[in-house]
Amino acid sequence: MKPLVLGNHTLDWGSRTYVMGILNITPDSFSGDGLLSLIEADDPLKPTLDQARGFMEADCTILDVGGESTRPGSQPVSTFTEKKRVIPVIKALAHTFPDALISVDTCKTEVAEAALDAGAQIINDIWALRADPDLAALAATRGAAVVLMHNRSNPASVEVKERLGNAYSGSEYQNLIEDVKRELMDSVEIARRAGIPDEHIILDPGIGFGKTVEHNLELIRRLDEIRALGFPVLLGPSRKSFIGYTLDLPPSQRLEGTAAAVAVGIARGADIVRVHDVAPISRVVRMTDAIVRPK
Repeated sequence: MKPLVLGNHTLDWGSRTYVMGILNITPDSFSGDGLLSLIEADDPLKPTLDQARGFMEADCTILDVGGESTRPGSQPVSTFTEKKRVIPVIKALAHTFPDALISVDTCKTEVAEAALDAGAQIINDIWALRADPDLAALAATRGAAVVLMHNRSNPASVEVKERLGNAYSGSEYQNLIEDVKRELMDSVEIARRAGIPDEHIILDPGIGFGKTVEHNLELIRRLDEIRALGFPVLLGPSRKSFIGYTLDLPPSQRLEGTAAAVAVGIARGADIVRVHDVAPISRVVRMTDAIVRPK
């Protein structure tokens, strides 16, 4: 598997696990970390830059910026609103942290294009190039990497529990792993047809998106089967409802559950872990790497 080279950055798959830190520029993140609620009148970028600085000091490689909540049952926002939220942040991050890779969490071509202009190098698409037919061509033209996430989200199958948050309860699969693999490879073909090289493709099994608690646990347990498709794998279990439902805990108390999911995921082949709690999870990553990726 070839390394991912983006400008001065090289991600050498298999040598270590990379940490992607989540910067939610939203008021309604499921995890309670939406930075819009912390905006300061005198310096609206300060909370985000402070959080990003802490991430970078804790060995974070990728800063993932999103302006639209993707929690089960969330309402979409307009392209205008999403750009207004994320573009100033990406510009500031690119200027302040030149050693960081910046990812934009969007499925909209217009947002992604503005984000790439502002300094992003990765497009993290929760719909795996299926929602916007122009996004693949943009990524190919601009030489951006893409994260293709498996997603069968359906608002009709959302279960709501006040303390634990929303989760998907009615998703059906003929064969979970085979269905996820097939649908991910369908998106890989969309990327290839647009001219995106394989070395710019990262796969994400979509923990929490159109999957039950049992589905999510099985995906992590069998992540090596996704990795066997021949692409680096991103795992995003952080604070998600499958942890809350398993441990009967709200989002603010899911650090240990996230750590367990991350450790097992790395042992099963995860190359990137996308997390909220970067400092403690970076320690989990380094320890797990020491065990499963001996030098």
